[in-house]
Amino acid sequence: MLSIQNYLRAESLDQAYQLNQNRRSHVLGGMLWLRQSDITVGTAIDLCDLGLDTIEETPEEYRIGATVPLRRLEHHPGIAALTGGAVEAALKDIVGVQFRNMATVGGSIWGRFGFSDVLTVLLAADCAVELYKGGRIPLETFAAMPYDRDILTHVVVKKTPGPMAYTAVRIARTDFPVLTCAASCLQGEYKVVIGARPGKAVVVRDERGLLKNGLTPESTKAFADYAAETVPTGSNSRGSAEYRTHLVRVLTQRMLCRLADKEG
Repeated sequence: MLSIQNYLRAESLDQAYQLNQNRRSHVLGGMLWLRQSDITVGTAIDLCDLGLDTIEETPEEYRIGATVPLRRLEHHPGIAALTGGAVEAALKDIVGVQFRNMATVGGSIWGRFGFSDVLTVLLAADCAVELYKGGRIPLETFAAMPYDRDILTHVVVKKTPGPMAYTAVRIARTDFPVLTCAASCLQGEYKVVIGARPGKAVVVRDERGLLKNGLTPESTKAFADYAAETVPTGSNSRGSAEYRTHLVRVLTQRMLCRLADKEG
């Protein structure tokens, strides 16, 4: 059972950061996963008054505040156009509309959850995060970092052109995914992201040059086999490691074929 001893609405990011240096403090996101934890929080830090609930657009990027709800990201027309609907496809089956109205982008990314559709699809885009002290770093770098006491303020999606695609396998529509898969080709670089392995999402690049001559039935199958060989999988109540490896192969080829359709 979650227990909160003190609740504070931060008046500034500096105040929030200083309070968060205490190991018993915790920055609140949407409170949807945290409330299921069996922990005692000394000071719960709410960022709701700090103006982090907007999506800003510049000619080069979309800058998404940490407290933007997933539902707003799901239906943002500019991001939908940029990602070819991949972001909406990734978010639409996360629990339900009421959940996505409360769950935040910052909380979803900061958690780096193994089951995260959000992390999977954004790793396939040209993304970075902004940390209060750590500054701007690539999302892929951030995903591999250990947890610390910094504060995530924004997620940045750069307007790098190129097709994207996303899919996931679920036992039931609003359940946690058995496996997630996103694919993209940005500035000529193909990459596939596999999540819910059940570990957090990992990026698979074409290090063997299997796709250097484009997406064909033969090259997509070869890359799918490569992904299945290299992506570690495990077993849990939703599926075995063997089944997940099979899904890596099938979904990778399927998403690459979808990219080929978009390129054509």
